[in-house]
Amino acid sequence: MGESEELRELVGREVVVDTRSPYVFLGTLAEFSDAFLTLRDVDVHDIADSRSTKEVYIMNARKLGIQRNRANVKIRRTEVVSISLLADVLVFD
Repeated sequence: MGESEELRELVGREVVVDTRSPYVFLGTLAEFSDAFLTLRDVDVHDIADSRSTKEVYIMNARKLGIQRNRANVKIRRTEVVSISLLADVLVFD
């Protein structure tokens, strides 16, 4: 399965996009191109402005839901470290 097919499976689903920067993006993958991922209903979070780690922030979003602060966001694919389903995030109490 190629990269495009794998991303196509995620379209319409809530995802976590981790980047090279201190930003993490949580939202619904709307579309993708060679250059960008487009998310809708997005929580753009700068972990540098937070007391928690990316992992703790993501686990809390899994438990409590995405705290949307943007309608749409385009993320350069060259900045993406990983993309996963929010539903796949393991939560430890």
